Amino acid sequence: MKRLLDATARAEHRHFWFRGLRRFVRPLLARAVAGCGQPEILDCGCGTGANLAVLAELGAARGVEREWAGLQRARAAGRLVGQATVTHLPFGDAQFDLVTSFDVLYCLETPDERAAVSEMFRVLRPGERVVVNVAAMPVLTGNHSVLSHELRRYTARGLRALLEHPGFAVERLTYTNATMLPILLPLRLAHKALGLAPEEDAEQEIRVPAPPVNALLDRMLALEAAIVRHIDLPCGSSLLAMARKPTTR
Repeated sequence: MKRLLDATARAEHRHFWFRGLRRFVRPLLARAVAGCGQPEILDCGCGTGANLAVLAELGAARGVEREWAGLQRARAAGRLVGQATVTHLPFGDAQFDLVTSFDVLYCLETPDERAAVSEMFRVLRPGERVVVNVAAMPVLTGNHSVLSHELRRYTARGLRALLEHPGFAVERLTYTNATMLPILLPLRLAHKALGLAPEEDAEQEIRVPAPPVNALLDRMLALEAAIVRHIDLPCGSSLLAMARKPTTR
């Protein structure tokens, strides 16, 4: 996991995929906290803490991270981060106005995956929302899956069922990175046909492409993000969801 966090830290401010993720999630995050004066926000599995900068634009943001390498980087950047697992959040019930999880759940064994979502439900105030991003489409398993310790890729039905299990009501569920499919699908199929790379060789999956390529892919995702503001997409390499904790159960 340290290898992944180090590679992420080198790439996440310039790489088209990370820039795209921020474009996709910002409108959902703004909608999630609309009407909250100074929302309390928790990011579960915050990694290097880069997404906390986005969340801090909306309210008082803090994160939890299990890995020491991530904690060091997040704290060095001035983020409020504590060491904890997403399956045992060190907070009281109904404490936050927004809870997020970006590309964490697919790394967890099935019992821990469900426990993590239940914990997010527990610490969220009634009537408030969770925003989750995960890897999508099992056919896209490839070398990147090795680097990210990916145990599963989700379908829309699977993610909906996971969120509904503790009681969330799903309000928005869309695939993203659909424009990447013509590139990713043949590449990931080739990875599987040739045999997945060992972790030490999979780091190239997260390196920033050459500037012209990175700029082109960045523009493609910017256009897609504008579309996703208005419609849900039927396919893509990621799934983005927003769900609400009911006011009564």
